[in-house]
Amino acid sequence: MRKLIAAAGALALGLTMTACSQASDAGKDGGDAAGSASQVGVVTWWEQGSEKEGFDALKKVFAEQHPDVELVKQSESGGGGSNAKQKLAADLAAKNPPDTYQAHAGAELSSDIAAGYLEDVSALYDEFKLRDAFPADLIDLLTVDGKIYSIPSNIHRANVVWANVEVMQKAGLDPKAPPKDIKGWIADMEKLKAAGVKYPITVGATWTQLELLETVLISDLGTDAYNGLMNGKTDWKGAEVKAALEDYAKILTYADPSLLSEDWEPAMKPVIEGKSAYNVMGDWAPPAWENAKMTWGKDYVTFPVPGNEGVFDFLADSFTLPVGAKHPDGTKAWLNTISSKEGQIAFNSVKGSIPARSDLTDDELSKFSDYQRSAMESFGKDTIVSSIAHGAALPLAATEKMKSALGKFNSSKDVAALQSELAAAAAAK
Repeated sequence: MRKLIAAAGALALGLTMTACSQASDAGKDGGDAAGSASQVGVVTWWEQGSEKEGFDALKKVFAEQHPDVELVKQSESGGGGSNAKQKLAADLAAKNPPDTYQAHAGAELSSDIAAGYLEDVSALYDEFKLRDAFPADLIDLLTVDGKIYSIPSNIHRANVVWANVEVMQKAGLDPKAPPKDIKGWIADMEKLKAAGVKYPITVGATWTQLELLETVLISDLGTDAYNGLMNGKTDWKGAEVKAALEDYAKILTYADPSLLSEDWEPAMKPVIEGKSAYNVMGDWAPPAWENAKMTWGKDYVTFPVPGNEGVFDFLADSFTLPVGAKHPDGTKAWLNTISSKEGQIAFNSVKGSIPARSDLTDDELSKFSDYQRSAMESFGKDTIVSSIAHGAALPLAATEKMKSALGKFNSSKDVAALQSELAAAAAAK
């Protein structure tokens, strides 16, 4: 795989690191050695749809690999993980950490690392032989000042349009020839409206709005300037960003306003049902289409957000070993399973994402859908940027403020105010 062009790598620079003990010394403030492998409490937001199915598949592999360790799921569903993160932040601050928690790899963990909440799990990369299994560029992305603080279970792509073939054809649009840029996409939405499609695109809650916005920024600014938003080389208050925000605002005029407070699955539903044409969502979406007996390439198509061709908007779900975890050996067992071939194949083949491992055989690859194999191909050749909405590009405080700004924009429609708030949010730490 080629070099990742990811803003998150730069974000770790300058962090004031609190010294952490090695993973082998973890848990000395909680639990006794004899009981440290008796169970593992896993905080996750995988509670619905394909996410729950993926977790259940992982749980089965975990039981086979570590039959003596009890897995206790500690879940908070909804909001793309927002609900889980709020409770987790309170628990970490109160020095009541779980055994492990789900987080998006990248800048989202920067504040937890700086606060000294996480153990360095670099030794586990050696123990589990992950330096050979994971692409070197991915390991570089996960490394902060020479240390690694999480292990990814998957790779996701955020900049995907999910499109209903029949609805597109109503407006004379070719599903196999999407437009080349945002302006062309807006023109196609106008054609869909003229053909009787009331809402050409669906958009859900603020985290999905931020996902859509980042893809518009990628299209209108290009990858270098998009990455510059994270490293300070591109001005959030500049004219380029203003033009992109105006495109984003125009796209929202084609969306059903009643869905702007809904999670991704209810927002995707009208597209699956043939009432709308498009939804921008990460590639955890395939099972929703498959459950509706829809076939990729026939009933629905996927393509990068127009203007994102050749760009892979990256995120990954990862798990941690918190300082003071009561069952650190149980946590190590969980981290072993999620990073193993068996765990990554079982989980990703159900969830719709692709494995972080790059050492799968042809026979193992055959367990994945046509869409997933196409995503693996794209990940291997495309320019990689980090997702803002999913914690890879900016710290959690920044993304939360951005979501709040987008929520206000839904009522105000004030592009200037949105731009000002986004600029202020990007500076949040």
